[in-house]
Amino acid sequence: MRKKGLMLFGVFILLAVTVVPALAVTDGEPDAGRHPFVGLMVAQAANGNPLWRCSGTLLSDTIFLTAGHCTEAPADHVEVWFADGPIPLASGYPAPGANRCAGISGYPCTGDTGGQPFTHPQYDPNAFFLHDLGVVVLDTPVVMSKYGAVPTLGQLNSLKTRRGHQDVTFTAVGYGLQKSFPDAASWKNSAIRQRMLATPYLIQINGGIVGDFSLLLSNNAYSGGTCFGDSGGPNFIGSGPTETNVIAGVTSFGLNGNCAGTGGVYRIDQADDLEWLATFGVP
Repeated sequence: MRKKGLMLFGVFILLAVTVVPALAVTDGEPDAGRHPFVGLMVAQAANGNPLWRCSGTLLSDTIFLTAGHCTEAPADHVEVWFADGPIPLASGYPAPGANRCAGISGYPCTGDTGGQPFTHPQYDPNAFFLHDLGVVVLDTPVVMSKYGAVPTLGQLNSLKTRRGHQDVTFTAVGYGLQKSFPDAASWKNSAIRQRMLATPYLIQINGGIVGDFSLLLSNNAYSGGTCFGDSGGPNFIGSGPTETNVIAGVTSFGLNGNCAGTGGVYRIDQADDLEWLATFGVP
């Protein structure tokens, strides 16, 4: 979901209904090493100060895919962690002075690797959900035996004609909140920065509030879902024995501040997305 501050996401956009930019996995389960190529990222300003956190996926040893609202200005640099978690807050954070990360090693200051953020060329922060795609080009390669993969052009369109959308499932992975409550009860939020997964099902595609740019997925106790901090995290096609490493889209928005009901996923099987990713060498 969209963010305001390091862990709070409070910007609201009107899209026929109110949506909240970028979503943690709720009612899910620990990933337990199943997706080591999914990481936790922290965007930093030019002076090194942490801005917000999101999730994302390695597409290669140097290309990390996330949401556009995770890489937008004033993000100047990104640090990424790949541990299952919980990832602890670094000792001594925040440092005194203008740079809260000065001399601090660990979360949210120094990750396993870092890199430069890029945002979809058509991204508009005032309508973030229309082109909500970002990339981080890593300074140091992260070599793994497997990476996420992008879909083919229009691959998700076939889901529109599938009967029984509840049978069309995805695997959502991220490091976001496990529970979210209204501001007055926010002390009950659960945010341990652990990689979690859920298996939401398809609710809406190619119509309604999502048009042809997003998917609307379930977010309930039965299927699990996403929340603040999961923004940019992958939603792989399939779940359980049918899960693939193909990313249908990145976690983008929610329809309320309690991470319940439904979650919006920015789909990446459109021509403008695939063509832009190809400029980074993504096949």
